Amino acid sequence: ASGGASPRPAPPKRSATPTTTKLPVPASSSLAMPAPRLAHLRRLLSLHSPPPHPLAPSPARPLRPSFILPRAMAGAAQAGAATGSAEYEEVLGCLASLIKQKVRADTGNRGNQWELMAKYLQILELEEPIARLKVVHVAGTKGKGSTCTFAESILRSCGFRTGLFTSPHLIDVRERFRLDGLDISEEKFIRYFWWCWNKLKVKTGDDIPMPAYFRFLALLAFKIFSDEQVDVAVLEVGLGGKYDATNVVKAPVVCGISSLGYDHMEILGNSLVEIAGEKAGILKKGVPAYTVPQPEVAMSVLKQRASELGVSIRIVPPLDPRQLEDQPLGLHGEHQYMNAGLAVALANTWLERQGHLDRIHVKDHGTLPDQFIKGLSIACLQGRAQIVPDLQVSSECKDTSCPLVFYLDGAHSPESMEICAKWFSHVTKKDAAQPGPLEQRRSGINSKKILLFNCMSVRDPQILLPRLLDTCAQKGLCFDQALFVPNQSQYNKLGSHASPPPGREQIDLSWQLSLQTVWEDLLRGKKGLNGTSSSGASLVFESLPSAIKWLRETSQQNQSTSCQVLVTGSLHLVGDVLRLIKT
Repeated sequence: ASGGASPRPAPPKRSATPTTTKLPVPASSSLAMPAPRLAHLRRLLSLHSPPPHPLAPSPARPLRPSFILPRAMAGAAQAGAATGSAEYEEVLGCLASLIKQKVRADTGNRGNQWELMAKYLQILELEEPIARLKVVHVAGTKGKGSTCTFAESILRSCGFRTGLFTSPHLIDVRERFRLDGLDISEEKFIRYFWWCWNKLKVKTGDDIPMPAYFRFLALLAFKIFSDEQVDVAVLEVGLGGKYDATNVVKAPVVCGISSLGYDHMEILGNSLVEIAGEKAGILKKGVPAYTVPQPEVAMSVLKQRASELGVSIRIVPPLDPRQLEDQPLGLHGEHQYMNAGLAVALANTWLERQGHLDRIHVKDHGTLPDQFIKGLSIACLQGRAQIVPDLQVSSECKDTSCPLVFYLDGAHSPESMEICAKWFSHVTKKDAAQPGPLEQRRSGINSKKILLFNCMSVRDPQILLPRLLDTCAQKGLCFDQALFVPNQSQYNKLGSHASPPPGREQIDLSWQLSLQTVWEDLLRGKKGLNGTSSSGASLVFESLPSAIKWLRETSQQNQSTSCQVLVTGSLHLVGDVLRLIKT
């Protein structure tokens, strides 16, 4: 998908009639719709008259009741699961039809038909609404999603109506669109989706194809945030920067670039110089820019581009924990202080440029304003250094301990893998010394460290796995077992709760077997390393549910051992695990 993290591959959803298969819409058909119901057809025909406001009730598209669970703001489960209405399933099917089957490693993805974005904006009449948005725009390799989450939370705590656009989603596509800190409701999402979809369907065809998946979502975000009249829109770049779908914003209030490293090299280039050049594409003339300490070669590229635009790019140090007045960050891990520092600079500059510094009270003793501290402490983002006890296993135990705990982090680059390993090593030692109410440890209990891993085939496991293993070994942690699984999301369409197809299908596990081979070769080469080499069996499971079932049975059979499972290598894997253990 152009301009964004690759969505989970999935076939389009079945239509309302069980025996009918919904096929992708041919790009050449300007009015073709995927298996439309009568109401859907009426919506399409109604486009020949001026469209009503997307939230106004209409006879052709009556309001549907919405049953959305409340989102917990700090560490608890977030609302993300779809309610499963028929119309919402139809929307997901349409979205799935936009997923291009082009291999991500195809260099033709770079800037692929970038000029089409301007045409899409004209079709949706979004040029003026986007120009009115007060945008915080953030690119980077690592930490850009966390930085955006912190910045949005700070500005919301200052009393502003906020919109946040991030990627990818973990469980439900609506996670990508937050209004005032909450995922957009299913009802609103459906209405805004059809407004954009129908307009584009009428005006696209052979010359102008329907936008690719991520571009459509970005256009949808602009429509949502403009119509919802947010005070500030915080936008996370999907991939790169220069040709990203979010980069149609010509005059953001402030720009930020988080830590740079090696990722998406098949699209952005094989060197930090090339990668930094793509990220620097979001910098704009007259717009303040901030970044964090970077490798020298990357920093020189950012400074050069800023100089060409006549702007200075300021380097922000990590946030000093003492500025938080003993409050913890809402996102865990030492690396988050770097992202928090960048978010503070972005939020402060947004307030200053919008004339709202009077909203905050600067303290004399060097700590952050109360609104900033609150925003940083309540920030919430799933799948990043997240700890989730398996309550199903816990409920079956005879005492208050939780014998199965998942430690989830979507690290998928060499640098983030090292950070993930440091976090897992630190937090498991901390849990052993200071157990929480759900991880209370009994006298004499043992802990077992298990790795649950998968990564995309464009990643290099011979770089990722050694980084993980070496860092853990340096911290005195070894894995007792490693499990390799395919992603479950191949059966789920963009957040649908559809079940895997019935019956046993032939499953290609060649990639998982190759991961296992890399892991076992590493172990054989590291035997005797300071006495901390990981040991024990490695297993390949044909599905994620079977791996989860095995983990639960193992922990129940030996409740004197606490199973601490690190789930990493892919945000899609993390999302799949969350979906399974929270349902």
